[in-house]
Amino acid sequence: MNSREKPKAVVLLSGGLDSLTVLALAIQQGFDCHALSFDYGQRHSAELNAAKVIVKRYALQSSKVIPVGLNSIGGSALTDESIAVPSQPGDGIPVTYVPARNTIFLAFALGWAEVLHAHDIFIGVNAVDYSGYPDCRPEYIQSFQELANLATKAGIEGQRIAIKTPLIDLSKAEIIKIGSELGVDYSTTVSCYSADESGYACGVCESCRLRKEGFVTAGVADPTRYQS
Repeated sequence: MNSREKPKAVVLLSGGLDSLTVLALAIQQGFDCHALSFDYGQRHSAELNAAKVIVKRYALQSSKVIPVGLNSIGGSALTDESIAVPSQPGDGIPVTYVPARNTIFLAFALGWAEVLHAHDIFIGVNAVDYSGYPDCRPEYIQSFQELANLATKAGIEGQRIAIKTPLIDLSKAEIIKIGSELGVDYSTTVSCYSADESGYACGVCESCRLRKEGFVTAGVADPTRYQS
């Protein structure tokens, strides 16, 4: 089946471990994947550089990096340098939560899906390891999908758009195992909240901790490049 015969899908690609696994799953399922990344004012560009490497490696039909200045409103340790990235988990919603991020990202993905005549949008949200993020919950995804089909020409004309979240109920170890079975090279990904410009991870933030524990539990060698 060539790319013209495959169903199209928009895949949100951050450059992290989860998003690469989702891309690999979408490709395995026979989708012609179009990668969508965002320069949203995050504290480093390493993850975007990782996304570009992934797009090239998988020879995707098309990809976009859309600038969205979420740093202009701040409110998150990922977009506001005056807020420290915590090294230990705390109570409540973490300061690494970026206000409305997934809603904004999915809205752009929805628009591009309509233009491409794609009926599927893949996103690597996870409610197990990141249960503190309100926009990673199944009920949020269900609500956005309802909105997507109420607010679009495609939805009104019966060409319903599905928001696919294949990782939402999986642990980090389960995600890594699936990716490893698909031949995913995780050395190209950046998950760290405080990665340097070369993509080296801090090794102490919550994202690094979850990633480290995931590789150990999965019994897979950790290819992450750490700063020390």
